[in-house]
Amino acid sequence: FPELHAAVPGLPLSSSRVLPGIVLRRDFAAYCPTDGELRALLVTEPLRPALTVPGVEFVVDSEGQYQASLRWITERTEALMKHLQSNNVKLLLSSVKQEDIVIYYAKLYGVSVVECLSSEEMALISEITGVSPYVPYGDTMDREITETAVVTFCQPLLLVSRRCVHIGFASVCAFQPHCLILCGPVHGVNEQHAAALQEAFTMLQQLFKTVDQ
Repeated sequence: FPELHAAVPGLPLSSSRVLPGIVLRRDFAAYCPTDGELRALLVTEPLRPALTVPGVEFVVDSEGQYQASLRWITERTEALMKHLQSNNVKLLLSSVKQEDIVIYYAKLYGVSVVECLSSEEMALISEITGVSPYVPYGDTMDREITETAVVTFCQPLLLVSRRCVHIGFASVCAFQPHCLILCGPVHGVNEQHAAALQEAFTMLQQLFKTVDQ
């Protein structure tokens, strides 16, 4: 329930509504508008390549080596974004904050990015889509990316003064997510309404379990 409702203080209760899909309460780190269905990728690690693996010391002996290392990072980041573009990936949903170079090349190659998703949001998206987070294959950039989710729409949503991301997913299960936009004059009233609704849904779940048995 916490991931499927958004409380919006400062509006009358009559402004409440139900939206298809889910609403992520954060803004795009990069937004590239696109029409129709698109492919989304879940990631749980920075996409900027590291110069070494954990526990291994990387020593730079000269300014030339340092500049060469920066060029390698830039080239690998661009190559990854080209690889995503060639696999029709238009949306990155990341549980971590991506570095500026990733956002730069995402914008350059038409890939929208949403960062800092919670573990609960990532788990919900995985449940809806049946997709696990993507792990880049080291130096391999020629394999097809199969860990993609189908997104039916992806657009900004303004809730009073807060910028959010509104996404619709093609669900692989019977669960068709919808998000409740719960409006009220002040935050405390919204909390009361949200708690009452959650209790009502819990009661209905228990009722249907009893009927099924």
